[in-house]
Amino acid sequence: MNTTITANKKEIIIAEANKLRWELGENLHDILMENIYENATEIAKKTVKYPDTKIAFSFDRQLDKILTSKYFGFPIMFLMLGIVFWLTIQGANYPSSLLANLLVDTIHPLLKNFAGSINLPWWLTGVLIDGAYLAMAWVVSVMLPPMAIFFPLYTLLEDFGYLPRVAFNMDPLYKKVGAHGRQALTMAMGFGCNAAGVIATRVIDSPRERLIAIITNNFSLCNGRWPTQILIATVFIGSAVPAYLAGIVSAAAVVFIAVLGITFSLLVSWFLSRTLLKGEASAFSLELPPYRPPRILQTLYTSLIDRTIFVLWRAIVFAIPAGMVIWLVANITIDGVSVANHFIQWVNPVAFIFGLNGVILLAYIIAIPANEIVIPTILMLTVANLGIQGVGAGSGVMFELESANDVAAILQAGGWTLLTGINLMLFSLLHNPCSTTIYTIYKETKSVKWTLVSTFLPILMGLTVTFFVTQIWRLLGN
Repeated sequence: MNTTITANKKEIIIAEANKLRWELGENLHDILMENIYENATEIAKKTVKYPDTKIAFSFDRQLDKILTSKYFGFPIMFLMLGIVFWLTIQGANYPSSLLANLLVDTIHPLLKNFAGSINLPWWLTGVLIDGAYLAMAWVVSVMLPPMAIFFPLYTLLEDFGYLPRVAFNMDPLYKKVGAHGRQALTMAMGFGCNAAGVIATRVIDSPRERLIAIITNNFSLCNGRWPTQILIATVFIGSAVPAYLAGIVSAAAVVFIAVLGITFSLLVSWFLSRTLLKGEASAFSLELPPYRPPRILQTLYTSLIDRTIFVLWRAIVFAIPAGMVIWLVANITIDGVSVANHFIQWVNPVAFIFGLNGVILLAYIIAIPANEIVIPTILMLTVANLGIQGVGAGSGVMFELESANDVAAILQAGGWTLLTGINLMLFSLLHNPCSTTIYTIYKETKSVKWTLVSTFLPILMGLTVTFFVTQIWRLLGN
């Protein structure tokens, strides 16, 4: 009897539970359907135009009509990019000069005097102060101000909601070359720092397309290469035209190199997607977020702490040993001639084929940790190689000159011509990534193979391009 009662109670409980579950399910279904209809109604009000009715005004939609327009989208995108570059370059000049005055002109002599007061051996003073410290000082003074300006501006555009519109505009173009639309965002980040651009490729879900974005990010002119481009364009391109056109022509030459980098990124993406990384471009759903006012404090934290300081620290870690090497090759002698001069004389005939010289090739080899020290290294090596007196602070001590005319005089004394300047601008765009970026590529890909491809593919392209430019230049009799 008790067994029967217990069984009946179980059946009743199960029946009640099923009934409750059914009722909850129906209610939940009704709630979900009601929400769907409400959302659909709101969307329809904003997007569907019925007879004798007007679509509700939407600020986002009106702005999107302009920013994603077939006619205005790309001009606005290049204008915004140009404004960001201009603000970065112009805004960085003064703080960079202040930092250089502090770290190089003030603290460096103090450290030298202190080393002399404690009778530190000359070679140890050279390695630690003229080498390691000076390389670190140049990297901080040249690299910190542009990044501290570029990254906040980039983050502000990201927070405002403009950068997803850039990806939307660029997606058809990147899809045609077998890449991902979001590669446009990582390329833009690369203009601040290629290492940061490589990290930014995490927004791409497809491993194949992310790898393409990583390999081609080096074609974005990072802030470490802008000073080289601007200086060489001013010294060689600007001086080749009338004075009243010099500024415009120099700026146009730098912009041309930047656009050429974007073109090379598309060409290499197309090549990789049809050879080493075959595959079709993946379709992706890009949700255009609403425009919103930027969050200043969060922007400053994200851009200055997460990006600027992180990247700067990595650059310093690699720059310090590079500074030691620079000083050593300039001061270690064989048969009375420095290792640097031996290498320059040995490689000069080969470099001549590419319209370059041994000083440039050596500078790019020993300055691989940071593009920021290429020009100071070139000036130091040129002066040491020619034996020019009264310029710089000694063998192995990097330096810069405030006057573009003084720089031109030193470089022209070293045999530089307009062809050398043009090829240096091209080689500055098309050469191996800095060691910080190479290390970041390895960390992101976990592959020695793809790290080597990312490193040597740009060098091969740079030598090929400068070779053809040189041959055409000489064929035309220049």
